[in-house]
Amino acid sequence: MKKPKFSIIVPVYNTEKYLKRCLDSIKSQTFKDYEVIIVNDGSTDNSSDIISKYPYKVINQENQGLSMARNNGVKASIGDYLIFLDSDDYIERDLLKEINKSLSNNPDLVRYQIKEVFDNKDDINYEEIPFDNKNGVEAFKFITNYHFVENAWAYAIKREFYLKERFSFKKGTYHEDFGLIPLVIIKSKIVNSINYVGYCYYQRDGSIMNSSDYSKTKKKVKDFYDHYLYLTKEINKTKLDKTYFMSFISNSLILKITELKSKDYKDALIRLKKDKVFDNLLNDSLGRKIKNILVKISPRLYYRR
Repeated sequence: MKKPKFSIIVPVYNTEKYLKRCLDSIKSQTFKDYEVIIVNDGSTDNSSDIISKYPYKVINQENQGLSMARNNGVKASIGDYLIFLDSDDYIERDLLKEINKSLSNNPDLVRYQIKEVFDNKDDINYEEIPFDNKNGVEAFKFITNYHFVENAWAYAIKREFYLKERFSFKKGTYHEDFGLIPLVIIKSKIVNSINYVGYCYYQRDGSIMNSSDYSKTKKKVKDFYDHYLYLTKEINKTKLDKTYFMSFISNSLILKITELKSKDYKDALIRLKKDKVFDNLLNDSLGRKIKNILVKISPRLYYRR
């Protein structure tokens, strides 16, 4: 059996309103050498009926969350490259064709560009300077200049590399992408980035990341901190230059705690100082030195000014 070039993994949980658009966007791809693995994560709406109308591989499981849906999709995949597609998002028709053009140097990772899609306002395109043949450290330094860094759906990942490194998303957590994708980037031997805007990231009310429930906010910050500790431990096992990596994940964590309310925020700030998170911030210019002083005094005032 010939392996497909791409394995598109689509976790589904109660997204009946958006699912047809998502699956139709795969069906309309101009490059046809792909497989689709839909992981129905215990949906209780009409998602199953919609899925049944498409000739794709389906994994039905009890609800285990996005991380395990993706992990189980990877286990079932056989393609050369993995692509993660959330079921309320969709892709442009030439995405696979454009990624395929970038595979001649056998990259571990190919980055493509993102468009944010809204119901009641204009789309926002995020276009970057493309590049080829950067190693993971160089690519990480370059990519962190832009808007989306750790989102799994912004990359095609070589499956052989993914499995060799034993990558997986951490079960039962928010911000599971932050807990993995920075490592995927920096451990890659060859990274390409194309300028095709191919992923449409739909911003909907009531999604996991847009919840206003404060108990969820606290859980998100806790999970984010746990991911930070994991990433720190894993990068310290390598001999890679971790300067930009540590600065990025530390900046991200400092920004994240600003979502907390008064006492929780103060407690988190004390913990950050105790764990010397601020010491990881880049300090190689006057501007960064001034920023670091201000951030250390009050992240909330600096980031929300």
